[in-house]
Amino acid sequence: MAENRPARLNSEEIEVQLRNVPAWSYDGQQIERTFVRKNFMDAVRFISEIAPIAEAHDHHPDLLLSSYKNVKVMLSTHSESGITSKDFDVAKEIDRLAP
Repeated sequence: MAENRPARLNSEEIEVQLRNVPAWSYDGQQIERTFVRKNFMDAVRFISEIAPIAEAHDHHPDLLLSSYKNVKVMLSTHSESGITSKDFDVAKEIDRLAP
């Protein structure tokens, strides 16, 4: 049985999808958003809340904690060398965590 993999989106499709996650941006390789949390511990908690979402989707973002309270989330589909609908699905769920 063939693996059901999401198709890579073209630039136009990415721009359309970004309208559904307006705080996210596309840098030509990945979609990303920086969340500014209250403090370091809140940033760490936020990352721990992202983990089960990533596991449930079997789609794991790159995460960067910087300046003690900034969490940058970067999504791309490595197997497709680009952006797919999975990236936007995970982005939408992560957005639900943000106050």
